[in-house]
Order: sequence, then C-alpha cells, then structure tokens
Amino acid sequence: MSNRNVDELMEELYSVVERAWHLPLSGGKAMVDGSEVKQLLDELRDNLPQETRQARAIVADRNQIIADAKREAEGIVRAAEDRAKRMVQQDAITKQAREQAESMLNQASSKSRELRKATNEYVDDLLRRADDALAEGLTELRKTRQGIKATQHNGK
Repeated sequence: MSNRNVDELMEELYSVVERAWHLPLSGGKAMVDGSEVKQLLDELRDNLPQETRQARAIVADRNQIIADAKREAEGIVRAAEDRAKRMVQQDAITKQAREQAESMLNQASSKSRELRKATNEYVDDLLRRADDALAEGLTELRKTRQGIKATQHNGK
C-alpha cells in the first residue's frame, strides 16, 4: 500500500478509466483492469477515514478557535463597556465636584461681599460716632475757650 492521498488516488482512478479500452457501439462503456481499480479503491477506502478524521479535526479546531475568539471578543467588549461606564461615572463625579466647587466659590464670594459691606458699614458707623464725639468735644472746647476769653475781657 502506498502513501498517496485521496486526491492522488482519485486522479489515478480517472487515469485508469481514461486508459480503458472502449467497447464499440456500447454507448461509452469501457473495459478497465479490475485489479488495478480494486487496488485504487482499497487505498481510497483506507485513506478516506484518515482524511475524514483529519478534516473533522481541522473543523473541530476551527470551531474551537472561533469559539475562543468569540469568548475573547466578548471579554474585550465587556471590559471596554466597564471602562466606559467607569469613565462616565468618573466624568459625572468630576462634573459634580466641579459644580460643587463652583457653588462653594460663589457662596464664599457672596459671603465675602456681605462681610466687606458689613465691615465697611461698622467702620463707617464707628468713624461717624468718633467724628460726632470729636465735633462735640471741639464744640465744648471752643465754648470753654470763649468762656475763658470772655472772662479775660471782663476782668480787665
């Protein structure tokens, strides 16, 4: 038995049929060497199961590779979706923090303006009272001075 593959054996079988002696007026019937055809058919029978097993193994390997690739692709998609969700959540958290910080800055700025206004009003009130007290003291001082002058003029 040779180590020819199925394709080679089929080619050999075709060759045997083509070399066959054609019977005249038989409608294409031919005579072939029966032992040669049987030998080729035996080799085919022996090789077909082996090649069929190889083909099935290749198909099974192909199917396993496809299944593995699908699982890997699904894993990659899941990881990408998870990462996208985390990024969206992180973006939402960042946006919320930014909004909160802006709100806090606005509140602080508003409070600062209020404190500055209240401080200015308090200082203005203190200065007004000091001005009034000084004006009153100055008026008293002038009265006293005039009183002293008047006493000096009268005592002469």
